[in-house]
Amino acid sequence: MSLDKITLVRLKDAGIKQDEKWLVQGVSLEVNRGKIITLIGPNGSGKSTTAKIALGIYKNYEGTVEKFTNKIGYVPQKISIDWTLPLRVADFMVLTENLSADEIEEALSLTGVNHLVNKNLGNLSGGEFQRVLLARAISKKPDLLVLDEPVQGVDFTGEIALYELIKKISEKLNCGILLISHDLHMVMSATDHVVCLNGHVCCSGSPIDVAKDKEYKALFGDQASQTLSIYEHKHDHEHTDDGKIKQKN
Repeated sequence: MSLDKITLVRLKDAGIKQDEKWLVQGVSLEVNRGKIITLIGPNGSGKSTTAKIALGIYKNYEGTVEKFTNKIGYVPQKISIDWTLPLRVADFMVLTENLSADEIEEALSLTGVNHLVNKNLGNLSGGEFQRVLLARAISKKPDLLVLDEPVQGVDFTGEIALYELIKKISEKLNCGILLISHDLHMVMSATDHVVCLNGHVCCSGSPIDVAKDKEYKALFGDQASQTLSIYEHKHDHEHTDDGKIKQKN
């Protein structure tokens, strides 16, 4: 296998039923090292279910799932926290992992929130909390990172900055990323390949190819496709943590 295509997880015709009803069916995809694969689709389309099949959380799936690494980081869509507890960021980082101070510092620095290490978790903004969740997921330098709606609770400019951070993480750690999003417009500058789901794979390919696909237009409308065509551009600039464009020196 060539070094530029190291497969981390591969699904072939994967699906799962619940009460004799398909939650998702016939999904084929693979995540390679250094690449970002994004699952998009409306609510209830099977995005999170597909990610959990890939993670091995669901066992009674149909089809084939091959995993070639056990070093996996995961940011779930929902996480239950008792916000009344006086839990610092540093405490949260080691709830389920045995991390050294250096590992905590490195992970928080990469996501831009090392200055919050002693701050109470309940006092973080939405964007800060998502960055802490990302830091926790990458603290052991995973080969595969699964991110389920990692920008929820974040405003528009914060979303831009977070997606650029995800791209930076992919490049810095040379990990593969399976990213779940409801918004192709936001992720198109960061992702390499898109799989559009609606209980099954409607279409897949590069972001702009998916945006032009009739199945995507049927789900999201012509206006969404036209917006993406206008939005497509080369990123010759970077954004600050709050989404603003960095000024060139």
